[in-house]
Amino acid sequence: MKYVEVVADIGSVRTVSGIAAKCEALDLRLGTVGEDGMQSMRLLVADDKVQFVLDALQTTLGAQPFARIVVLPVEMSLPKGTEDERKKEASAIAAREVLYDSVGKNARLDTNFLVLVVLSTAVAAIGLIENNVAVVIGAMVIAPLLGPNLAFGLSTALGDIDLMRKSVLTTFAGITLAVGLSIAIGALWPFDVSGPELAARTRAGLDSVVLALASGAAAALSLTTGLSSVLVGVMVAVALLPPAVTLGLMLGHGETNLAINAGLLLNINVVCINLSSKIVFFIKGIRPRTWYEKEKAQRAMTIYVVVWFVTLVVLVLLTYSRQTLPIP
Repeated sequence: MKYVEVVADIGSVRTVSGIAAKCEALDLRLGTVGEDGMQSMRLLVADDKVQFVLDALQTTLGAQPFARIVVLPVEMSLPKGTEDERKKEASAIAAREVLYDSVGKNARLDTNFLVLVVLSTAVAAIGLIENNVAVVIGAMVIAPLLGPNLAFGLSTALGDIDLMRKSVLTTFAGITLAVGLSIAIGALWPFDVSGPELAARTRAGLDSVVLALASGAAAALSLTTGLSSVLVGVMVAVALLPPAVTLGLMLGHGETNLAINAGLLLNINVVCINLSSKIVFFIKGIRPRTWYEKEKAQRAMTIYVVVWFVTLVVLVLLTYSRQTLPIP
């Protein structure tokens, strides 16, 4: 459950009380009225009703320039609810605004993101070259490239062009930096291109597609249900960085054919993450608030799914065509 605190004009008390009654809020408390005529109101709301409350409050208070809505987590509430109430809480979907805030942070192209990419690239390169599985997994867990891709999926679900641009730019910058740094490492550091860890990132098949689709769906599902601990497993399962680093290492080492294979695997992972996460967001009902925004998001979703599906088919066909060709 969540505490939804509202600061609004004193005349909004009756409206907020009506919203609290309609959503069956567990508690409603009114604060003192400030000198500016604003009053705080706090609602204790079940997780499955948070989205309804936020939509109703935004629609009602949208014309008030100084109104504010704050959502606070609740660690525990006594007495405990009934078994049915606990089941509803467990299956509740995170509110749209909460998702946007948490995922949007991962789409920022800032110094912290770039430093994480550099560090994880160095870790991944060492693990791949030295064939050290534990080190490669360490780079996977850092997973700086997963966040922007999930943000892109959410941006299309909400029809948010600004978040879409940010996530695309961040993803492109991260992959470019990782590949560029890996090219330099591959050119300067002698290594055996037939190492098992490197070889695993130069092969792609239907198993790679299924794994990436399942992992992307699991990532989106963990976000919508609030099970952030699942993301650690997802990061390891569908890490984008090792294929990107392998691509750079092979280019730096002059192994063009192996670099192309690694690039295909990287692209398959990116496409699958975006495609499956978008489908999960749609199934879970993550949509904009207003009718006009929903119409835009619906059109964007149709184009998005078709483009990614066609791209995935092309990538799979390219992968299998390369497997049937002799590699010099």
